[in-house]
Amino acid sequence: MAQDEPERDEKHGLKERITGLGQKIIGEIEEIGGALTGDPTTQAEGQFNVEVGEIREELAEGEVEPDSDDARI
Repeated sequence: MAQDEPERDEKHGLKERITGLGQKIIGEIEEIGGALTGDPTTQAEGQFNVEVGEIREELAEGEVEPDSDDARI
């Protein structure tokens, strides 16, 4: 059973990295769409999603401790 645990952590980390990357991509698209349509709310939401995606990637890579102020999602 001890051998199964690292494999699960590895899969979970990959999932979190993909989730963070996906959120960053969607945020970039929203930000561009907000700029093109002149909608500041959509543009701000896009910027927010990019920042959250970066934090998720940092958490998945272990750069930020989950209890720190930067880890709030």
